[in-house]
Amino acid sequence: MFSSPFFNMQDKGNFPDISKKGVYFLIFRNGNCTLDAGRLKKIEFSKGYHVYVGSALGSGGLKRLKRHVLLSLEKNKKPRWHVDYLSVSQEFQLISVVYAITDRAVECELAGKLQSGLKNLIPGFGSSDCGCSSHLFYSRKHPLALIKDVFNAAGLKFKVAHFE
Repeated sequence: MFSSPFFNMQDKGNFPDISKKGVYFLIFRNGNCTLDAGRLKKIEFSKGYHVYVGSALGSGGLKRLKRHVLLSLEKNKKPRWHVDYLSVSQEFQLISVVYAITDRAVECELAGKLQSGLKNLIPGFGSSDCGCSSHLFYSRKHPLALIKDVFNAAGLKFKVAHFE
């Protein structure tokens, strides 16, 4: 698909369909704001970066990742999952995705490693189906270096797509 692990995309609409299973991080940039996300009400978000950790281990694989990318571009669908509320918000801009092809269930492991590096999280966000404290983390500065370290520590070969 792409020979380099890093690629810039001018058009989110051209993000590839990836049918293989995997894990991904969505990196959003946002200003100070308050949002509802499903049952999570009046969440206060600080200006900076928020990183969502997700997995795509079902039959569609990482096609789910393309759905997230397109939703952040079009902002025209009804939110289904917690992270969708960020994607459709005018306050949040999806600036990068980091993903790895794997059939291992490592989403919670990666969330734990990211939490140990960032400490700041949104309690209960995206983690209603597991025992994690959260799958959404906050950083004042761009978190890409830490995210790369998390993937490397898990032994995962990753790709990064930038949309800026």
